Amino acid sequence: MPRVGYGVPQMSKKIRVLIVDDSAVVRQTLAEILCSDPLIEVMATASDPFIAAERISHEVPDVITLDIEMPRMDGITFLEKLMAQHPIPVVICSSLTERSSDTTLKALEYGAVEIIQKPRLGIKQFLEESRIRICDAVKAASQAKVRRLCERRKIESKLTADAVISKSNTRAMIETTDKIAVIGASTGGTEALRVLLESLPLDAPATAIVQHMPEHFTAAFARRLDGICRISVKEAENNDTLIRGRALIAPGNHHMLLKRSGARYFVEIKEGPLVCRHRPSVDVLFRSAARYAGKNCVGVIMTGMGDDGARGMAELKEASSATIAQDEKSCVVFGMPHEAIKRGAVDRVVALEDMAAQILRSCGR
Repeated sequence: MPRVGYGVPQMSKKIRVLIVDDSAVVRQTLAEILCSDPLIEVMATASDPFIAAERISHEVPDVITLDIEMPRMDGITFLEKLMAQHPIPVVICSSLTERSSDTTLKALEYGAVEIIQKPRLGIKQFLEESRIRICDAVKAASQAKVRRLCERRKIESKLTADAVISKSNTRAMIETTDKIAVIGASTGGTEALRVLLESLPLDAPATAIVQHMPEHFTAAFARRLDGICRISVKEAENNDTLIRGRALIAPGNHHMLLKRSGARYFVEIKEGPLVCRHRPSVDVLFRSAARYAGKNCVGVIMTGMGDDGARGMAELKEASSATIAQDEKSCVVFGMPHEAIKRGAVDRVVALEDMAAQILRSCGR
């Protein structure tokens, strides 16, 4: 593979994307989806990593979308070489299979910033949701590269948590001593959650997590964390109980709500529309936690682009929950914490390495 060069800087305000995939149909579909967004342009396409490297030697893209399984060189090997020579934000574009999920998650360890599902043709609603998710992933990746928030332009209206769970005028039931933590994360969250969960003790408070990620990949992500953390970690299933020393991760493509029966907290896994452009949505989890846990809850908003979780964080604070945001320096993208802070919904802003200790303090530990 030729060595990657730096190229000539471009003055275009658009996010320039290089699509790397061995399927001509996928390249064409991705190009059409990305070009539908006025803030994105497709700089070039490549059918394998060797062609991609040659293209990059002449012009460096802002973001690369990368397939995993390709001829001549697989995507993981290319990613490893790319990050060693000249890091560029990479969005992994993967088939939605259980078999590929562990390999795809390895790409996140090697420096990829997002995972998206390859678009499937023929279903109008699926293609529209794919367009939203793919364009947002590319925008998030471009922000992760520069480590600052870029100017954003609203293109579609966004549903709020009202689409999945109605707002309540009553205060949450609070007569219990059990403490729980609810956490929301997006771009950069897989690594941030690893750092946080690895720092928690065996008897850590019960935890519910929304990480923006496609289905199947959340199961592999949970298994990976379960193997390295002292607490147990699993992909949530409907009616799973929240217990001390365990974290439940919302399954991709499903919303997760916190519910309560007596002194028992459990989760409901629910279908529904995209909320704040995501499914699962942090806002949905946070609103349900505000309703059913109130002052017994600690809300945590972590790295990610956009504002998912900001409204829910404000509802948690209104319900007397403790609220924590990750600081800008330790975020890959400061968007989600920043939006919550702007709303006055955050009690404490802490560095990633201090977050586990702050959660325990907020739970009275």
